[in-house]
Amino acid sequence: MPGKYSQARASLAIAKASLRAMLRSPISVVFSILFPVIFIVVFGAMVDNAAAKLKVALAPGCDTANLIYRTISNLKIVKIQTSMSPAEMQEALKKGQITAILDIKTQIIGGIIPHSSVQLTTSSSSADRIFLLESVINESINTMNQKIFPKNPSIAKVSVTKIPGRIYRQIDFILPGQLGFSLLMAGVFASSFLLFNLRQSLVLKRFSVTPITRGYLILGELLSRLFFQIIGFMIMVGLGYYFFNFTLINGIYTFLEMLIYSVIALITFMGLGFIISGIITDESAIAPIANTITLPQILLCGLFFPVENYPHWMQAFCKLLPLTFFVDGLRKIAFEGTHIWQMQHEMIGMCCWALVVGIITVKVFRWE
Repeated sequence: MPGKYSQARASLAIAKASLRAMLRSPISVVFSILFPVIFIVVFGAMVDNAAAKLKVALAPGCDTANLIYRTISNLKIVKIQTSMSPAEMQEALKKGQITAILDIKTQIIGGIIPHSSVQLTTSSSSADRIFLLESVINESINTMNQKIFPKNPSIAKVSVTKIPGRIYRQIDFILPGQLGFSLLMAGVFASSFLLFNLRQSLVLKRFSVTPITRGYLILGELLSRLFFQIIGFMIMVGLGYYFFNFTLINGIYTFLEMLIYSVIALITFMGLGFIISGIITDESAIAPIANTITLPQILLCGLFFPVENYPHWMQAFCKLLPLTFFVDGLRKIAFEGTHIWQMQHEMIGMCCWALVVGIITVKVFRWE
């Protein structure tokens, strides 16, 4: 008497066959591994140009009514941040997201001449930028001295205070974005074309007469993508860590948490591909629709530059996209040492997307 049919074994068999097919496909390797690796190498080898724009936050009580502040705020190289709380300033300073906290105090010498004390609070995370900032401020003060008060003492003195902080390298920003790019492209494009081709070639129709359920069939394909992406994940993180000093704050434990978090994202991105393949009847329409889903996320989700650079009205939309939740979460895990269970905002966002996409995927799945 034959044994009971095992859905799990059938799902694993599908995963094994699909994984072999992906490893033999040049397109899968190029889009999922080669392109992100090229981006990591290019951006990782570039000189960090973060100093090109020096972000400065204002300390509470900073004198913004004097000539010194107006001169600093008009410098093209300086960008003043005015909407941060003291706690946010300290956190951003330690992460290297701002160059310094600016505090200007003004007093009158001899009842006539104004003299300002310019205090810059910085951290080792901004060690490569604070010297440039201090230099441009001193140059501006010297220019004012020569033009306005040539015979008087300097109208201001600049001092710098440093607090502890980790060095935030360009690779710490770029690599999580490229991991997100890899998962998004592999999940959406590969999954949508895969199921569509299986349906067109009547392979799914043949599966429909077997005991395997649609859930286990989707699980098998999901597992194959997961195994394939783990290979790419290890290559990209290893490349960034050993060659470009990518920060893994807690070592192997950080790596494992990043991997677990990536599984949730892959479920969401693959689900988007399955949804496309389930509702499209013409193969030529898959690529345009997939691009419509992926390109806005690639451009708006902070892969190559921070979401904070966008207008405020656009930032609210950007922060609701699944790729934003994923990339922001990876950066927190890798650089800040935040554990998965501590990222409530990112985890809730990713799980909600995964749940909604999963339900729609099962609903629109068709055998033929």
